[in-house]
Amino acid sequence: MRSVKLPPMRNWVESFSIYLERRVVILLAFGFASGLPLALVYATLSAWLSESGVSKTAIGLFVWASTAYTLKFLWAPLVDRMPLPLLTRWLGQRRGWLVFSQVSVAAAMVGLGSTDPATGLWWTALWAVVLAFASATLDIVADAYRVESLDEEQLGAGAANFVFGYRMAMLVSGGGALIIAQYAGWFWAYGVMSILMAVSIVATLISPEPEHPAGESDTTDTTPALQWIREAVVAPFADFLKRPDWLLILLFIAFYKYGDALLGIMANPFYLEAGFSKAEIGVVTKSWGMVMTIAGAFAGGVLVARLGILRALLICGVLQAASNLVFALQAWVGYSVPMLTITISIENFTGGMATTAFVAYLSGLCNLAYTATQYALFSSFMGFARTIFASGGGWLADQVDWVSYFLMTTVAALPGLILLVWLIRRYPPGDDRVRST
Repeated sequence: MRSVKLPPMRNWVESFSIYLERRVVILLAFGFASGLPLALVYATLSAWLSESGVSKTAIGLFVWASTAYTLKFLWAPLVDRMPLPLLTRWLGQRRGWLVFSQVSVAAAMVGLGSTDPATGLWWTALWAVVLAFASATLDIVADAYRVESLDEEQLGAGAANFVFGYRMAMLVSGGGALIIAQYAGWFWAYGVMSILMAVSIVATLISPEPEHPAGESDTTDTTPALQWIREAVVAPFADFLKRPDWLLILLFIAFYKYGDALLGIMANPFYLEAGFSKAEIGVVTKSWGMVMTIAGAFAGGVLVARLGILRALLICGVLQAASNLVFALQAWVGYSVPMLTITISIENFTGGMATTAFVAYLSGLCNLAYTATQYALFSSFMGFARTIFASGGGWLADQVDWVSYFLMTTVAALPGLILLVWLIRRYPPGDDRVRST
């Protein structure tokens, strides 16, 4: 059973060449497939609703369609263990679910694009929920495939490629869909996005099925149904709770990006209050910011390959926390596009590094027998914790000036780093206990 430990040290050439390995390259397509539906449920859909004359209150309520992303751990055991008729026998457990979820996402995109929010808002809402559910299911199986198909030293590069594909897809389904809608209408905007899902379907068909070890089997149950529930639902959670310091690990997952979450939730209000125009915010923070995030993601992957997951997490975490200080400097300087470009470059680059290392860490935590369920649990817990912890950011920003606020977000990053240092000392390089008992 694979365990989280530092991989062999690689030189810089080897660290970059890992991105060209077949199992790592293929994750670009799977990251693209996972990221493509997101904007179609969030920003792009909001633009369509607004153009159709839907009230801001109703648009705000559409956020409930996205709850599938935070609740996906509830049906992850089905994805992990339940075979699909024909598809599983033909393609295997992971590839079968990949094709099923990819086709479901494409169909939901067409269904959503076929609605008219101005005359049938409830149909639009229904298809938005279907798309979010199909997309969350795709996330579950794509994450499981990524974890199971990679060797320990490939986790960082695999995470970076996945993030790169994900970000590119968000750009396509965000800005690209709006451009198509401008000239051809909303149906074709969503229709073209559904056609692009074919890229990931082809990638799935030419990819090998990863090894998927069976979990512990208990034959003492009186019925097959109870046995299945124990193996698919109870066993993944019980496996994690058997690990030493499981509570500490969960606290680290919750707090590692806490400072980043507090910064992100109030970034746009800060930009506007500082006097930046919407165009300046879009070009610098979105377009250029995405470039720097992708560059940071690749750098984070190289760092993981060079130093191992825990050391890379620490370095990236420190840099991520320090980048919040640049926002404090931006607040002190005030309106300055050149300074904003520097601020976004540093913040997004370090954020991309930390995200890659963090995804690699979460991947390494998974027992390969329960990959889909455990990764869905970790990612859902991370998202839920960040939302809850960051929800007070607006209140805090109302109490202090912006310089003080960003200094406080830097301090908020310290608990996660302290927990990480404790983990590194407790589980030094080569220790197998972080992952399983």
